[in-house]
Amino acid sequence: MAPPTHDTLIIIPAWNEADVLGGVLQEVRDTVGSFADLVVVSDGSTDATSDIARSAGVPVLDLSINLGVGGAMRAGYLYAQRQGYRYTVQLDADGQHAPEEITSLLHRAEEDRADVVIGARFAGKGDYSVRGPRWWAMRVLSVILSRVCGTRLTDTTSGFKLSGRRAIELFAREYPSEYLGDTIEALVIAARSNLVVRQEPVAMRPRAGGTPSQNPLKAAKFLGRAFVALGVSLTRPTQKK
Repeated sequence: MAPPTHDTLIIIPAWNEADVLGGVLQEVRDTVGSFADLVVVSDGSTDATSDIARSAGVPVLDLSINLGVGGAMRAGYLYAQRQGYRYTVQLDADGQHAPEEITSLLHRAEEDRADVVIGARFAGKGDYSVRGPRWWAMRVLSVILSRVCGTRLTDTTSGFKLSGRRAIELFAREYPSEYLGDTIEALVIAARSNLVVRQEPVAMRPRAGGTPSQNPLKAAKFLGRAFVALGVSLTRPTQKK
């Protein structure tokens, strides 16, 4: 793969996103291509996801099996570490994350000297919302993880996230691959490793393709899995500098 052109890498984990990936890549390049590189992590895709990315001139990390977002992102962090990037930004392949918000995450990282910056959906920007058990679960998680991270957090399950060099080094070694591990457990690992965590308000967009996953049954599963993930993560010992 070609050496880095910029010091920021946009990591796009993708599983069978051929229908929308081309448009997402074009928008990302048009918006941040002047200061950021891109890589797509094809998470065991069985459609044309990898071919579309390569035809757009974007490097691809092909995983032979589907590992989930956590496994895909760990591969992305390892790539970023080896290439020497200063920042990474995780961006969904379904078009929900607005590329123009990336500069806000970078500014927050610079201003607060933050190692991790969460693009927060529930921090006063945009009209994205959830209801019912999912809302209560996210509220409780935010309260607990705010205490763990030592800062006010309103959206601890956001997949729109910036990582600085210290976080890249950490996540390349021990990024969790379990369900919600890439969000909840990753924040606990970062905090216990003495990294600085902050959030930045962002607006969320509708999916460019596919079907939203919100329904009562999935909300209940989310509730249970979220607290299992939190319980597992809080058993990890504190890392020393």
